[in-house]
Amino acid sequence: MNKIKYIILISSFFLLQGCSVYNFTGTGKIDAKTFQVGYFQNVSELVEPGIDRDFTRRLQDLIQNQTNLNLISTDGDLVYEGEIVDYRISPMTATADLTAAQSRLSITINLRFSNKNKPEEDFEKRFFFYDDFPGNNLPTGAQLKKSLDLIFERISQDMFNATLAKW
Repeated sequence: MNKIKYIILISSFFLLQGCSVYNFTGTGKIDAKTFQVGYFQNVSELVEPGIDRDFTRRLQDLIQNQTNLNLISTDGDLVYEGEIVDYRISPMTATADLTAAQSRLSITINLRFSNKNKPEEDFEKRFFFYDDFPGNNLPTGAQLKKSLDLIFERISQDMFNATLAKW
C-alpha cells in the first residue's frame, strides 16, 4: 500500500512539473517585465478619425489581459510601434444594375517590434485583415464599429502571436 502512495506521489510531482511552463495564452516564459505601445498613427490615404487611438488601446488591452507585463509610457522592455498604412473600402461583388452587392473594409498596419532583452527578436512586419459587409450598408455607425472591432481583434491577436506567443 505504501508503494502505491509513493508511485502516485512521484507521478503527480512529474505531472505538475510538466505543466509549470504552460499557460492559457501560449506565451511560455516571457523574458521581460514591461512593455510600451507607441501611438499607431493613421497615415493611409483614406483617414477615418479615431481608429488610430482605438487600435492603440486595443493592442495595449490585449497585452495587459494576456500577460503579466506592466504597461509603461517610455523605455519598455518590449516596444510596439507602427502606423496604420492602409484603410480601404472596396466593392467586392456587383448586382445586375452595377451597384455593390458586397463591400470590404480592409486595414493594414505596419508593426515595428523591439525586445530590449533579446534584440535578435526585433522585426518589422505588416499585418492585414478585412471584413465583408452588404453593399447597401455604409461603413458608418454600427456597421463601422462591428467591422473595426473584428479587424482590430484579429490584427492585435496576430501581433501578439508573432511577438509573444511565437506562432
